[in-house]
Amino acid sequence: MNTIGGKHRWFAFMGPDFRQDDAGFKPSRRSAEDGFRSSWRFAEHGFTLIEMLVALAIFSLAALALLRLETATVATTARLQDQSLAQLVARNIAVETMTDPVPPAYGDSRGSLVNAGRRWSWVRRTARTPEPRIQQILIQVTRDGGQEAATLTIFRRGPQ
Repeated sequence: MNTIGGKHRWFAFMGPDFRQDDAGFKPSRRSAEDGFRSSWRFAEHGFTLIEMLVALAIFSLAALALLRLETATVATTARLQDQSLAQLVARNIAVETMTDPVPPAYGDSRGSLVNAGRRWSWVRRTARTPEPRIQQILIQVTRDGGQEAATLTIFRRGPQ
């Protein structure tokens, strides 16, 4: 058998006082200097109830923060999706306005349409610019019953 002084070689580096059942923990005396600790070292017993409660509280706070972050992320994603679709609607109206051979009349025109399964309302305001040959066209898109989701301003050659 591979032993040194009657002990297994694996435990030989721990010294002559080592007993396998001690596992490195030696009894300590109870005294005011030690704070009246238990007779065995702390590491042998694991965590105390207070330590577990503190760890659980810290973990709970972190989990709640992550849940709030997820809620904010989902809300922001939905808002950005609405804004992107509203921008597409505004650009579609701008393309129709620019490609129409007849310039739009000055003033407001309104309409609604369905895009991506949603109903959108739009207002197109055509105004004069300091240059009489150019029109300024403001397109505002809102989701039906909602607040403004997109605004687009374009310029076009006006009536001759």
